[in-house]
Amino acid sequence: MLDTYFKVTEENWRAGCEQNPHFAISETPAFVGRALVALAADPDVARHNGASLSSGGLAKEYGFTDVDGSAPDAWRYIAEVDQESDTEDVTGYR
Repeated sequence: MLDTYFKVTEENWRAGCEQNPHFAISETPAFVGRALVALAADPDVARHNGASLSSGGLAKEYGFTDVDGSAPDAWRYIAEVDQESDTEDVTGYR
């Protein structure tokens, strides 16, 4: 998706904000990987059976961050921020 749609790489992914300002809430693949590692290491992971989980929610629970040190909460951002806006403000979501 990064290279095909936004024409960016993991190294320069923030340049995608030029095409869509809401891209600022994006997560790196490493963030999703860290969510999987946290789940795999949790001896009580079965408590999540049948649940729909987000990497942002899991970051809050397990305390991991994205490669830039932030913890984006993309699903909450999508639910709460007006997607018709042409400016992004990720304050409180990243």
